[in-house]
Amino acid sequence: MPNALVINDLNTALIPIQAGSLEQYIQSANRVPMLTAEQEHDLAVRLRDHNDLDAARQLVMSHMRFVVRIARGYNGYGLPLADLVQEGNIGLMKAVRRFNPEVGVRLVSFAVHWIRAEMHEFILRNWRIVKVATTKAQRKLFFNLRSSKKRLGWLSHAEVKAVAKDLGVEPKTVLEMESRLSGQDVGYDLGPTENEDDAWHSPAAYLQAPVNSDPGIQVEQDDQQKHQLDQLGSAIATLDPRSQDILSRRWLTEDKTTLQVLANEYGISAERIRQLENNAIKKIKTHMVA
Repeated sequence: MPNALVINDLNTALIPIQAGSLEQYIQSANRVPMLTAEQEHDLAVRLRDHNDLDAARQLVMSHMRFVVRIARGYNGYGLPLADLVQEGNIGLMKAVRRFNPEVGVRLVSFAVHWIRAEMHEFILRNWRIVKVATTKAQRKLFFNLRSSKKRLGWLSHAEVKAVAKDLGVEPKTVLEMESRLSGQDVGYDLGPTENEDDAWHSPAAYLQAPVNSDPGIQVEQDDQQKHQLDQLGSAIATLDPRSQDILSRRWLTEDKTTLQVLANEYGISAERIRQLENNAIKKIKTHMVA
């Protein structure tokens, strides 16, 4: 079972989330440098061809910040963020093990589905206990109501009052808990005879965030934006100092400098400044497309 062995070995090498130290964990995860596409490809090849545990560890640790970001998208289910992050890390490790560096996609785009799948499974495993007993009174009822019932089925009015008195809670709390205990768990996937119109019955319908707030899409967009910024910085570095200054003051500052001001400073015409600006933009476009 090489896959399980790698995941177990990685678990011991990753940054642990200790009690009360989630913020420290997040800070540590954010300090791990992000990988370039070339570094990511080389590490993935090492893992695939040589089962290199150190390469797998680097791939996982460089993407833990994305796990935290995705986990935050599932706040509101009554589950600790640290637990969601731990589950997401398992999904990340599975994704790293299955990642094919020759497909031509970044690891984060591939891993987001595995990360979310582990978080979904964790949420659904805990869905019923979270919803059934949330307050102290409800937890007390949860563990005592069944033993307090004198018959199967719904309690009578007298029995509700008797149970409420025995447990020291309000009758309405007993009725609410009995209703919850009598309900059935809802399956995550549609049954063989169900269709997509029935999907709203499943908790899965509530796990999917709107498109514009999908953490997976956000991660991909952030990754793409960073890649474009890196390309832009590399392209600007190829320009001569004068062209860099003109381009920066014309486009990269809040107060855009006029052509005439730059012309006066460099002792050339405003038309020449415009030409230099256009040439610099063309060079940057060519560099970024290449």
